[in-house]
Amino acid sequence: MTSTPGRPRAPRVLIPVLLYHAVMEDPPDWIAEFTVSPKEFAAQLDAIVAGGRTAVTVGTLVEHLTTGAPLPPRPVVLTFDDGFADLVGPTAEALASRGLPATAYLTTGAITPGRPCLLPPAPMMTLAQAPRLEQYGMEVGAHTVTHPQLDTLAPNALRRELREAKTVLEDVLGHEVTHLAYPHGYNSPAVRRAAEAAGYASAVAVRHALSSGTDEVYRIARLILRRSHTVADVERWMEGRGAKAAPYPDSLPTVGWRMYRRARALLKGPGFAG
Repeated sequence: MTSTPGRPRAPRVLIPVLLYHAVMEDPPDWIAEFTVSPKEFAAQLDAIVAGGRTAVTVGTLVEHLTTGAPLPPRPVVLTFDDGFADLVGPTAEALASRGLPATAYLTTGAITPGRPCLLPPAPMMTLAQAPRLEQYGMEVGAHTVTHPQLDTLAPNALRRELREAKTVLEDVLGHEVTHLAYPHGYNSPAVRRAAEAAGYASAVAVRHALSSGTDEVYRIARLILRRSHTVADVERWMEGRGAKAAPYPDSLPTVGWRMYRRARALLKGPGFAG
């Protein structure tokens, strides 16, 4: 971006995209690190509102990234992965009571009784409840079928994970599903190309960074909420502080970790992304 001589450069728009998982008091051990209590969740939502941020869905953010459609002056995006049981009840109610739209990414195998899934056991919503999320004002996206490390899969398995989850959700919702979340954020150039080929208009990663008006539409950065995060952390993110800003290239450790996981998958088969 260039600035007009004599005029200051326009400030970069930083967009916090928050990633939540379960909101509950007593989570299973495997998801406890990424769980916040209902009381802490309410306090974080109140901090978002008090910070003057306007919540928008991922779809609205993607429109901005792809067409330049305007965003509110201080946007924030709230996302929820997997489809834990609280999502379709108290969590959706807490969002709706504050007028906060959000985007939920559902792992179809985890919410379909009897369907194999790599996610360990936990209280989950059901696929039949997915339309209720939209009644609360939530946008629904896909989070694969079995929650694998997508960047370690063979091409056919990758396509199956992306397309089947999309089709299953579209059948129950009665409309197209165009947004994807990579399990645990694991992606690669090949995974991003596959997401686009499968018909998704966007995909979110993790990166634990602020998004921006120039972020990559198939690798949107999110800030992952851990149980150790406090309201003060959320307040810093609402101020555009406390994290780096995307886009930025993968680090050498990230590339090396991907190569290690691929080699391990060749020996042991697909692994749970978590």
